[in-house]
Formats: sequence, C-alpha cells, structure tokens
Amino acid sequence: MTTRKRNLLLLATLASTAAAAAFAQPKDSASIPDFSGIWTHSIPGFEPLASGPTALINTQRRANGTGNILKLAGDYTNPVLTPKAAEIVKMHAERGLNHIGDPNPRNQCWPSGLPFVFTDRPTELLQQKDKITILYGHDHQIRQVRLNAQHPAKVTPSWYGDSVGHYEGDTMVIDTVGMKMGTYSMIDWYGTPRSEALHVIERYRMLSPEAAKDGFERDAKQHNNAPGMPPPNASGKYLQLEFTVEDKNVFTTPWTATMTYRSGGDSPLDWPENECAENRNWYPGQEADVPRADKPDF
Repeated sequence: MTTRKRNLLLLATLASTAAAAAFAQPKDSASIPDFSGIWTHSIPGFEPLASGPTALINTQRRANGTGNILKLAGDYTNPVLTPKAAEIVKMHAERGLNHIGDPNPRNQCWPSGLPFVFTDRPTELLQQKDKITILYGHDHQIRQVRLNAQHPAKVTPSWYGDSVGHYEGDTMVIDTVGMKMGTYSMIDWYGTPRSEALHVIERYRMLSPEAAKDGFERDAKQHNNAPGMPPPNASGKYLQLEFTVEDKNVFTTPWTATMTYRSGGDSPLDWPENECAENRNWYPGQEADVPRADKPDF
C-alpha cells in the first residue's frame, strides 16, 4: 500500500469515527423538550399541507364542505400516487361508495403500522435516556424508538419497523424503515398501499396556541372539527407531528403532512381500555378478520 493510499484511508477512518461520536454524543437533559402527557387527535387523520406533495383527502364531502367519514373515498388523482397505487385507491373508494364496507387494520384488529397508526388515539410519548416508547390507545399498540442509534445493516421486518431517533433543538426526529407487510397493510383510511420500501421520518415539536392554529384549521377543513383556535389546554402547549413518507414502489415523490394534537388529559382514568378483538363485528355487520394464533403460545 502506498503512503498516499494509507493516509487517505486513515483520514477516512478518522472522519467516520468523529461522525459516529458526534451522532452518539448524549444530549444535555436540560435542553431536551418535554413531550410528556396524553395527546389526542380526531379521526380519520392526516392534515394535508396547503401546498406541495401531501396526503390524500376524502373526495366525499358533507354539506359544510368537510370530509364525510361515513363515505371514505380517497382522491386517487393525487399526483403523489403511481398509476398502480391510484388504481388500488380507486378500488377502495368504490367499495366505500357502494356501501360494501372497506376493511382496514383498525376495523380488522390488525397492527396498524406507520403512518396509519398516527390516526389512532390517544397517543403518549414516554421519554427515557436511551429510548422513547410511544403508546397508542386503540388496541394498545406500542412502538420502541432507540435514541442516538443507527439502523442495522439488515433490518428484520416488524409491524412498526426499526425506529431510531435523536433530538434537534426543540424537535424530536424519528426515522423508521423495515416495516412488515400484512393482509391489511395500508398508509391511510383510504386504502393507499405501501411496500417493504416504505420510509417514514417523524418530527415532533411543542407548539403555542398561536402556532397550532394553522394545523387545527387544516384539520377542521377535512374532518368536521370546529375551526379557529384550538381548544383550551392547561399547559398552553400543543404537540405537532410533521411526517414525511417515501416509498418508491407506491409514490412518485416523498410527501408530507401533519398531525396537530391537543391535550388528552394527564390522568390514567383518561386512558380507556380498548381491545379491538372484544367487538369483532364491524361495518357492515361482518365478523372482523381478527389475527388468530396457529398454535398455543405455551
């Protein structure tokens, strides 16, 4: 090996070591934002941005112009969809409009996966030194996020994928890959498909009432909520999740939407027991395709 090659290799090794050390360096606990508490959001979910590539909306509207949750028909003309994905969304829309009933992971008691699980409520973030645990009230779904870590070279697919996170000032950033595919795997309530290539980046930050107003108004436009300022919150703060979705097999470009949460209360009494499988009859009166074990666990 020549001296020049050896020096280049040494420089590359030192740069890699320095980058890894900077990435793994612990944060000052005093500077870490506090996301504690129970947070809630209306269903069925995402707040499309005012411009740019963003989430699908419901083409079926009520008399007041908001989306009709009883008739879910996603806008399959949204340019973020590939032609094949648009056909799948159109198929789900036709089912809903014909009152056939459209199964999804929520009404079939299956793990939701990302980003569908963002629409479940309530939500709670538990922050620890080396990880973040995210709890979702519907069917008691749980995610684990490793802090200041990297994805393994080969990710074993799981229902919620491999999630790693870090703090950037007042924002918590979570990067997730390796989500497992299932019978009812989808992006949203409109049946938008996803594939093994799905990659989701979440950015959480606390907002003042003034800053939260935009998100609540975009949500009200879609989901029949009261427009204007968000409801009163004793802390005066609101939690917003801005997430970006990319999947080369489904979307023509990455797209972004938000979820703006209000306080859902701080008492355990505000976290109701919710087991989906206890009520297996779903619209239109059929029995849900609840996951069943092929053999006993013990």
